[in-house]
Formats: sequence, structure tokens, C-alpha cells
Amino acid sequence: MGIVADVAVALVAALHLYFLVLEMFLWDKPTGMRIFRLTPETAATSKTLAANQGLYNGFLAAGLAWGIIQGTAGDPVKIFFLGCVIVAGLFGGLTVSRRVLLVQALPAAVALALVILL
Repeated sequence: MGIVADVAVALVAALHLYFLVLEMFLWDKPTGMRIFRLTPETAATSKTLAANQGLYNGFLAAGLAWGIIQGTAGDPVKIFFLGCVIVAGLFGGLTVSRRVLLVQALPAAVALALVILL
């Protein structure tokens, strides 16, 4: 049953790798500007901040992958990093857009529940 939890954790990690690509490499490209609803001017002035944010998303993905690689012994690592994702998602939901709650916090909360329960 732990494989179901690990698949959920892997999906959260994959989401954060996707966020890394969007924020570090596509922020000021048409795809990034459309997804984040940015004007070219806003994208240009915030590009460095977005890249920094993308790097942090990469660290979250790496931490989740580290937990998965360890199997059940990595459950504390998974719990820690999923907790970080949930907090980031809650903060983003309060300060940026409620959409962040659905895209970031909810998948992490589901994965966390599965890690704890399975």
C-alpha cells in the first residue's frame, strides 16, 4: 500500500519540477506569461525573483525524491517536505491566488494523508 503513497508523493515532486521549469526558464516566455497572467513588463522586472522561487521548488522536489528513494524509512523526510509544500501552498493561497491552494496545497495534503495512513 505504501506504493500508492509514494506515487502521490512523486506526483507532488513532479509538480514542483514543473513549477521550477515555469519559474526559472519560462517566466518571461509566452507560456509562463499566460500561466501566471503576466504582462511582458511585469515578467521582465520579476524574472530574477521568479527564478529564485523556482529554485526553491526544485529543492522541494529533491527532498520529496530523497524521501521516496528511502522507502518507508524515508517517511519522516516525506512528511517534512510535504508539510513545507502545504505551508507554501497555504501562504500562496492567501497572498497570491486561491488557485495555489488547489494546485499546490491540496495535492500535498492528499499525499501527506496517504503517507501517514498507509
